[in-house]
Amino acid sequence: MTVTYTAQVANARFCGFSKLLLAWRGSIYKVLWKEFLAFFAIYTAISVTYRFFLFDDQKRFFEKLAIYCNHYASLIPMSFVLGFYVTLVVNRWWNQYTRIPLPDRLMCVLSGGLQGVDERGRLLRRTMMRYASLSALLILRSVSTAVFKRFPTMDHVVEAGFMTREERKKFESLKSPYNKYWMPCVWFTNLAALARCEGRIKDDSTLKLVLEELNNFRGNCSMLFHYDMISVPLVYTQVVTLAVYSFFFVCLIGRQFLDPTQGYLGHDLDLYVPIFTLLQFFFYAGWLKVAEQLINPFGEDDDDFETNWLIDRNFQVSMMAVDEMYGDLPIMEKDRYWNDSNPRPPYTAATLIGLRKPSFQGSTFDMAIPKEEMHFAPLADITENVESEGGVRHPNMALFNRLLFTAPSPTGLMGGALRRTSAQLQRFRRPSGMYPPSFSDEEGEDEDDEGGKTLGPSGGSLPSVLGQDTQSTICSCGGVFNALTPLMEVQFGVGVERCGDSLQSQEEIMEEEEEEKEDEGNAQKRAEKEKMEEGNTEVTGDIQSRMPLLSSPLQPSRDPGQTSIRQPQDKTHIPASTTPSSPLSPSIIHPRPTACSTRDLFISEPITEQSTVIPAIPKPPIGGAKMSFLTVPSYSAPQRHRSVSMGSESPSALKLQTAHCSSQN
Repeated sequence: MTVTYTAQVANARFCGFSKLLLAWRGSIYKVLWKEFLAFFAIYTAISVTYRFFLFDDQKRFFEKLAIYCNHYASLIPMSFVLGFYVTLVVNRWWNQYTRIPLPDRLMCVLSGGLQGVDERGRLLRRTMMRYASLSALLILRSVSTAVFKRFPTMDHVVEAGFMTREERKKFESLKSPYNKYWMPCVWFTNLAALARCEGRIKDDSTLKLVLEELNNFRGNCSMLFHYDMISVPLVYTQVVTLAVYSFFFVCLIGRQFLDPTQGYLGHDLDLYVPIFTLLQFFFYAGWLKVAEQLINPFGEDDDDFETNWLIDRNFQVSMMAVDEMYGDLPIMEKDRYWNDSNPRPPYTAATLIGLRKPSFQGSTFDMAIPKEEMHFAPLADITENVESEGGVRHPNMALFNRLLFTAPSPTGLMGGALRRTSAQLQRFRRPSGMYPPSFSDEEGEDEDDEGGKTLGPSGGSLPSVLGQDTQSTICSCGGVFNALTPLMEVQFGVGVERCGDSLQSQEEIMEEEEEEKEDEGNAQKRAEKEKMEEGNTEVTGDIQSRMPLLSSPLQPSRDPGQTSIRQPQDKTHIPASTTPSSPLSPSIIHPRPTACSTRDLFISEPITEQSTVIPAIPKPPIGGAKMSFLTVPSYSAPQRHRSVSMGSESPSALKLQTAHCSSQN
């Protein structure tokens, strides 16, 4: 019942679709003529009543009503609602056609996979294909009105030859409230398994291929059933229908031609027949009729699917493919172009125009390139260009990476504070000789300046637990390794004195620092020369008992077999203003233990040896402005005190506190 006009529009020509406008079957005129006549008749009746049967005051009221309806009729979104609805219906219509079960693939696989020229093999192939056709018939009978009218009962199906009486008994004996279109497919799979057991299907791969094609066939049957059960939402259809009908109901009054003598805007002409209103009705109502026809293509409209024709075609073709054509091969002969390496089939006189066009080789086949641009460039130049482009694209990538890695982590703030506190506790508990040269107390001073809390005018502060992570590492062999300056290389008095002197300018401070660096370098050279000449000195227990809290850092020498001990510096007094403020390079070197066990690497107690040589500590100067980096500053000099209020202190810490109190008194 589908109207086919493809051949009439094969070539585009002047007014090519004009011939289609005169067709009646499947046309818009056949679908819409009744609604069109009804609309025009109602419009004419209202117009005649307004012109001949109403009084003057009634005409004035009707004219105001008509203007009001015409003004607000444009608020109904006709194009928007109809456009989406018709698009949805057309897509659904084509998808339903692609889901119609066709036996072509299944019959080809079955004809080549199920072997046997005897009556048993023929019976298996025909029965299995009949089961597939029966399944398609049952599902089409459930969704198509035309097929149901052809096969209203199961007796008609049996009489048509799709089912035997024994199969009908089996079909009806299975009690189920659901549609049983799938039963013939199950019979098909049972016969396929039987044919595999009998050896008519040679291997499991062929059986798998046959069953896969059957499952695709059954899946299409199932999708047709679901398309029939799940319709376009009713509310959507109702909205579209109400929008169209209400719009044209308002147009029956709003599009009336009013009396030109009244002087209404836009009503200067009285034509009696609303031409453009009728065209608008024809287009919008016809659009709605298109959706009405395509929403269920399994009916009996002119453009619905030819389901009965499909049943006849599929059944006949499938039976011929698995029976009459099985093993029926023509004699193989050499083709006409057996010895021709370039075969060219002939053309008729009507198709010679196609030979005038050259063969298509590709869209870039005729592209012209200048000859100077066709030579290959050196590979080294190409590599350099790539590298230079990369540098231009990311000029600040290195700086960006540094910012990413140096930014403090929010989750590492408390962890960094805990690590600093642990490092300070281990520093108080260890002997002075166990600290590596990288152990630093200046870290705490820097953090006090940034995030510490000032306790008084003396400048003392507690280590801030909210400071940034200094990325220090506690080694199990003893000591805390940090990238900052060690405490023993800091001169306490110089920094404080410089900070307190408000009369010096910044330029004078920088010049003094340069002079101090030069003096310090000379002093270091002299001290190292004296150290190498005097050798190792013996350290007594009395000096060890008077040893301060922090000792000289531990730094491994380049030669593990040699150990040099730094002697006390010369007691010549140097003014505080000339004391170097830059960190001193550690010159006291201690040998590390030659060997330690695995247990020593993980214990919390410091690792010591009896053979470790402890350096002699210089005594504090009695007078003068010089202040050694191991001497507790006097009361007169501004200073910064550090206090730890966690747990018990070591004896060395208690001695330091006693010495500090005595110096203040």
